[in-house]
Amino acid sequence: MQVSPVTPARLVDEVVELVDARPGRVRVALDGPPPTRPLDLAERVADALRTRGRMAVVVSAGDFLRPASVRLEFGREDPDEFLDGWLDTGGLRREVLAPAGPGGSGRVLPRLWDAVADRAHRDRYVELPADGVVLLAGALLLGRGLPLDLAVHLRMTPAALTRTLPDDEHWTLPAYARYAEERDPEEQAALVVLSDHPERPALRH
Repeated sequence: MQVSPVTPARLVDEVVELVDARPGRVRVALDGPPPTRPLDLAERVADALRTRGRMAVVVSAGDFLRPASVRLEFGREDPDEFLDGWLDTGGLRREVLAPAGPGGSGRVLPRLWDAVADRAHRDRYVELPADGVVLLAGALLLGRGLPLDLAVHLRMTPAALTRTLPDDEHWTLPAYARYAEERDPEEQAALVVLSDHPERPALRH
């Protein structure tokens, strides 16, 4: 395995280059636990794409969680349910990934569910042009059969994740361990970013 340190700005360029190498609409997952800041990376990639004249829509997986009555059926701190049952994959497919795919309408809904208020977002649909890009950012996204064109995995070692996750989120650690072992996100990603220190990323080749 080769490792190449990069600046955060260069990391953005690397993702943009992967997107630009694909024609038509592109659906990208930026996958990593919260301390790796996948949403921040998605926003910076979107800004870079827009400067090149390419429309990009950032979608947070946190806005596509299932209702609390379903998500928390087995309690608020069930790591298995956190891994397998929190994300509304059906909603993501229906409202974002299918419309943004080949032959899709291009009409995507950036936010579906407000998990804090536990009600639907009153968001407007966005018309994605023929070369538009969806940047889906969040954790535990890969290995679910979601229709994606590219994936970037922000990898954090268990020790770093334990150190950087807030104490009240340590109950999720078994879910991340299962994810790494069972879903093998590194094998599904076009780009693996070593993110123990997000301000000093490195690419794994």
